[in-house]
Amino acid sequence: MSGRSANRAFGKRKENHVLILASGDKVRHMTVRPWMAAMAVSFAGVCSIGYLAATSYLVLRDDLIGGTIARQARMQHEYEDRITALRAQVDRVTSRQLLDQQVVEEKVEKLLRQQMALTSRNGKLGALVERAESSGLTTESNEPQTIEPLAYEKRADASGGGVKAIEKLMGLNTASVTGTVRPAPLAYVAPDAAESTSDRADRIFSKVTLSLKDVELEQMTRLKQLTDGAAKTSDAIRSIVGRTGVDLPVGDVAEMIPAVTSDAADSAIGGPFVEPATDDEFGRSLAALDTALLELEQTRAQVRTLPFGNPSPASDITSDFGNRLDPFLGRLALHAGIDFRATVGTRIRAAAPGTVTNAGLTGGYGNMVEIDHGNGVSSRYAHLSAVLVKVGDQVKEGEVIAKSGNTGRSTGPHLHYEIRLNGGAVDPMRFIDASRKLASYMN
Repeated sequence: MSGRSANRAFGKRKENHVLILASGDKVRHMTVRPWMAAMAVSFAGVCSIGYLAATSYLVLRDDLIGGTIARQARMQHEYEDRITALRAQVDRVTSRQLLDQQVVEEKVEKLLRQQMALTSRNGKLGALVERAESSGLTTESNEPQTIEPLAYEKRADASGGGVKAIEKLMGLNTASVTGTVRPAPLAYVAPDAAESTSDRADRIFSKVTLSLKDVELEQMTRLKQLTDGAAKTSDAIRSIVGRTGVDLPVGDVAEMIPAVTSDAADSAIGGPFVEPATDDEFGRSLAALDTALLELEQTRAQVRTLPFGNPSPASDITSDFGNRLDPFLGRLALHAGIDFRATVGTRIRAAAPGTVTNAGLTGGYGNMVEIDHGNGVSSRYAHLSAVLVKVGDQVKEGEVIAKSGNTGRSTGPHLHYEIRLNGGAVDPMRFIDASRKLASYMN
């Protein structure tokens, strides 16, 4: 019985609360459901929290604003410090770049001065080399080494960096239109990736400097070779001529210089005398080569005045210089010349240039021509059938001066040829033999 009562109580529906509002004769009621109560409680809680939050914000607002401003100020200071540091770094980089540019430009100017000096030297050396080659002197190379131009009318542009500027200036690592790389004018090795810019620049300048030094050394070596060659040739010529008994006078080379530079002298007007600038080694070497070439030219010019030619090259020698039996007296007598076998009318040529001092009948010589060659040397051509020159004529080497014959103290047609040194007879074969030896030294 009690169990059933409990079940009824448990299964009984719970009734809702009723809110009754009375105002005078009006009575109103409203049923309050559970969810409405929950919403009312929730709304009240939210309002309470909002109120508390608003109150806390009003109380703590100044602190929050101050903290935010301080945080922004710290961030601003940090950014300003960083910007200042970056600006200082940029200034250092710019200053270093400008300094590198200045150093590169100074090195470029120095290299360009060296290159221009070598180019000027090469021009001077080229003129002397041409003179030396025309004199028969040669070195291992036939042409003076040319120097690649370094475009010295340009200046280094540091917009791409100092090293790039010098590479561009000197034509290093320059691509052509077709995309192929042109060969560098001077020795150059591809840069190492781990190499610094300063080391790379120093390496490039070192290689260029060494290349210019090599050119300068080659120029000096060639100057010395040509100078030694000219001196040895001149000494050899004098030695060969000396065996004939003729001592070539050693003239003052300074007397020959005005003749070589007559065109420049004609344009000179005046001014104080200053010694030529030969302080540097190259200048002294250049002057030494010029002097040696002038001495060689002077020596050769003197040799060309001596009778080293053959008056009758197609004829054989029938009688030598020296003592022999006289064909008329049959006793020992000095034969003061050599005899060439020549039929009557054979053309006789001058052995060297000179002035005719005798032309006509001269005692036992018959028809004779005598030519003065200077330096106390003269030549005589005797027993001629015809004389084609007269006293005072200036003749050249190889010029026909007479025709052979059988006049004077002669036993048959031939040419009697004498060479006189300071009035005394010397063996003409000395000069004919010397001419063969001089052929390799005369051009």
